[in-house]
Amino acid sequence: MFTDKNVAFIGSGIMGEAMIRGLITQNIVAPEQIYAADPMPSRLEELRERYGIRVTSHNAEAAEAGQVIVLSTKPQNLAEVTPGIRGHLRRQDLLLSILAGTPIRKLADGVAHASVVRAMPNTPAQIGMGMTVWTATPEVTEEQRGQAQAILGALGQELFVNDEAYLDMATALSGTGPAYVFMFMESLIDAGVHLGFSRRVAEQLVFQTMRGSLEYAAQSGKHVAELRNQVTSPGGTTAAALYQMEKGGLRTVISRAIWAAYQRSVELGQGEKVKGPA
Repeated sequence: MFTDKNVAFIGSGIMGEAMIRGLITQNIVAPEQIYAADPMPSRLEELRERYGIRVTSHNAEAAEAGQVIVLSTKPQNLAEVTPGIRGHLRRQDLLLSILAGTPIRKLADGVAHASVVRAMPNTPAQIGMGMTVWTATPEVTEEQRGQAQAILGALGQELFVNDEAYLDMATALSGTGPAYVFMFMESLIDAGVHLGFSRRVAEQLVFQTMRGSLEYAAQSGKHVAELRNQVTSPGGTTAAALYQMEKGGLRTVISRAIWAAYQRSVELGQGEKVKGPA
């Protein structure tokens, strides 16, 4: 799939490195087939020593060297990056973007290239446990789809959708999702400390409870409501706790939060400026 194909990363931050690490550790692409571009020489030297890849401080050089070009810069840097690689992609090359809130049309117009994959990964991709939703333009070939799938699969699970509108939905649910989980975990830990546990013990209890519950749910094949009912005895402690959560409108708050994230993703894709809190 990647025989005689180089993968070039424009932007070599946290997510870029996660993809590089996944490609190498899973033997998808050899280190000498990977190019990384970044404006910081110290960062490039760090990546070169750590993974044995090729590095450059010039985006155009990386774009010309790669047959698959991964845009992994910060979204706000797009306007600075695209002029530098415009005209350096060949017709048969693939552009794969993981820039949040950046629609395909803006990417394609910015670099004057038609074969574009847009992907929305999340932060657990850093340990190979991510969830990435992606889509592609009609010009992307079957071979290129396979290449995109392999690259994104190195981050964890991947899911192809045939409508770009799903990317905004994925941004609100799985892309932003880890923050919701972390906040819930933080609340549980704080509650444990309030009960009298040390923070270290409270963290241990919460981390393993979350880890075990997630794995159990994934392996059980049962609806999560059924799993919840299994541990909710009539008049018991779980029932008392869930009553307070329902009374406080937990489901409604979560639903509204995700809808707000979705609306913001749509707004950013339309080029609206970020506004301060109301």
